[in-house]
Amino acid sequence: MLQIMTPASLGKLFSTRDGETKLGQQVQLLDNPEVETDNLKSSLAEAKSRGAQFAILGISEDAGPRANLGRGGSTTAFNAAMSQFLNLQSNRYLHGKECIVLGNIEPVQFDGSASTEQLRQATADLDQQVIAVVKQILAAELEPIVIGGGHNNAYGLLMAVKSQYNQAAAAVNLDPHSDFRPREGRHSGNGFSYAAANGALGYYHVLGLHELKNSEATLEQLSLFGGQWHSFQQIWVRREITLAEALKQIAKQLNQTHLPVALEIDVDAIAKMPSSASTFAGVPLLDACYYINYIAKHCNTAYLHIAEAAPQCHEAGEMAGNRDVGQSVSELIYAYIQAKKPVQY
Repeated sequence: MLQIMTPASLGKLFSTRDGETKLGQQVQLLDNPEVETDNLKSSLAEAKSRGAQFAILGISEDAGPRANLGRGGSTTAFNAAMSQFLNLQSNRYLHGKECIVLGNIEPVQFDGSASTEQLRQATADLDQQVIAVVKQILAAELEPIVIGGGHNNAYGLLMAVKSQYNQAAAAVNLDPHSDFRPREGRHSGNGFSYAAANGALGYYHVLGLHELKNSEATLEQLSLFGGQWHSFQQIWVRREITLAEALKQIAKQLNQTHLPVALEIDVDAIAKMPSSASTFAGVPLLDACYYINYIAKHCNTAYLHIAEAAPQCHEAGEMAGNRDVGQSVSELIYAYIQAKKPVQY
């Protein structure tokens, strides 16, 4: 269920300092923390009338990655991110009132004894919660920034776009995996294939796809759908094309669809990021920020989705994971906001 952020819970995520104003002191919250999900639109519209443009939403779950036979740990990414983001300074670059911190979807958690079938059913149940909340955000004409949980939640986001706008989305995803696995029950590896099958995905481009981390069956299925990709090896290893050139091509293709753009990133793509499938051979964080900023600036994005961060999977422990995930996700969030909001110098 949706746990709406309250002043008390917000206050635990940042600290004040004399002579400074933190983002946590300026961001908006819902006026009524008891509001039902079906009635979120009017409360969110009130925030929009007060200057909100972005609705920050967390999803605290790891059933999706575990249902994909991966590691858990993605339940705490939202709090880790907010603990860093809300402690950043409110100044001429970002005031804070542009953002409403909506809260956190917290589904039923399963312990290590849960079966694959139970986890996949839980993921399917979560899909409906995500669709219901995100549809309300879009209806209020706010841009969702969704943090946490597995990449399974891309399905719910894409279905919410379809429901709200009565058309499919064009998605771009920075990810070593296409997440276009067979539809064998819901998990983090098939959010996009399920979205395609349900008419919520009209175009799909994977940036940084790893040439050896996708099965031939998955690549074939993606090709049959008409999916496009630039591989990790093409850009960062063989240097056949620059990241800037690739992004220019991708933005042009997305815009030619005339569809709302789903901006996706799996932090598995970023080198040494704590996640369910962390990697040493990954994209630099600054390149990930550039990707988000460029697409958000040049395309009609419907939302930003930052998936799979798992502080518990950090090699030095959860405290280090909270720090690294928090700082990294905060930079990704700001890269998106920068692209959408003119900077006042």
